[in-house]
Amino acid sequence: MTTAEILKKVRRIEIKTKGLSNHIFAGEYHSTFKGRGMSFSEVREYLPGDDVKFIDWNVTARFSHPYVKVFEEERELIVMLLVDISSSSLFGTQKQLKRDLITELGAVLSFSATTNNDKVGVIFFSDKVEKYIPPKKGKSHILRIIRELVALEPKHTGDTDVRVALEFLNNVLKKRTITFVLSDFVSRPYDHALQLAARKHDVLGIHVYDKYDKELPSAGLVQVQDAETGEAFWLDTDNKAVRTDYAKGYEERNKYCVQAFRKSGAALLHVRTDEDYVKVLQGYFMSR
Repeated sequence: MTTAEILKKVRRIEIKTKGLSNHIFAGEYHSTFKGRGMSFSEVREYLPGDDVKFIDWNVTARFSHPYVKVFEEERELIVMLLVDISSSSLFGTQKQLKRDLITELGAVLSFSATTNNDKVGVIFFSDKVEKYIPPKKGKSHILRIIRELVALEPKHTGDTDVRVALEFLNNVLKKRTITFVLSDFVSRPYDHALQLAARKHDVLGIHVYDKYDKELPSAGLVQVQDAETGEAFWLDTDNKAVRTDYAKGYEERNKYCVQAFRKSGAALLHVRTDEDYVKVLQGYFMSR
C-alpha cells in the first residue's frame, strides 16, 4: 500500500468512525465508563442538608461562616486497545477482512474516548508485541493510531498470542485502564493473563470472526494455506468429516474464549465481519 493509499484510507476511516463516535457512541460511552473518583472543584457557602464532613474549616474560620467543599467526578480515563494484527486477521469472505473490522472498531473507540477527554494507547500484537503507543490525548494522536491500524504490518509470523499482549499490559500500565482486546482469539492459553488483567483493569474482549471461520463451505478439493504458519495443503471440502472437524475446532476455541472471559469477570462481545458492529457496541454500552 502506497503512502497516498494509506492517507486516503485513513481519511475515509476518520470520516466514518468519527461521525459514529460523535453521534452514536459518545453518550453511551460516557455513561458506561465512569471516572476514577471525585476531585476537589471549589468551595461554596454551607446550605441546610449539606454533609458536614465536607465543611472546609480553614475557609469557614476565615469568613466566620460555614463553607463546604464541592467535588466533581474525575472523568479522565486511560483507554487501551490491544489490537491483533497477526496473519489470521487478513481473512474475510463476506463484507470485509477481520483486519478491516478491527481497524474500524479501534478507530471508533478511539474517537469515543477522545471526545470524552480520555487518553488512548495501543498495544499491537501478533505472537509478539509488535508496537506500543503510550496513552495520550488529542486529534493528531488519534490519527496516528488510525494510520498504524491501517498500515502496520507484523514483523513476526507465528500464531496469534493474546497472552503476550495481556502480560505486556499488566507490566506497563500501573493505573487502571479501560482495555478493549480486539482479536479473533485463535490462540490458547491466555486465561491466566486475562484473570490478572481483569483484576486491575476494566477489560472488554471483542471477538472478531468470519462466517467461514465457523463453518467450511462445500466447494470440492481446494488448496488452502494456514495464514499464521504459511503451511499450504489440499482440503476436500465435500468430505462431511472434514467439515465437521473444522467446525469442531472453531467451537472448541470459542468455548475456551467464552469460559476464559467469564471466569476472569471480563466482558466479551462477538462481531462477525458481515454484521453491524454499531448495534453490537450500542447494545453493550446501553446494558451496562
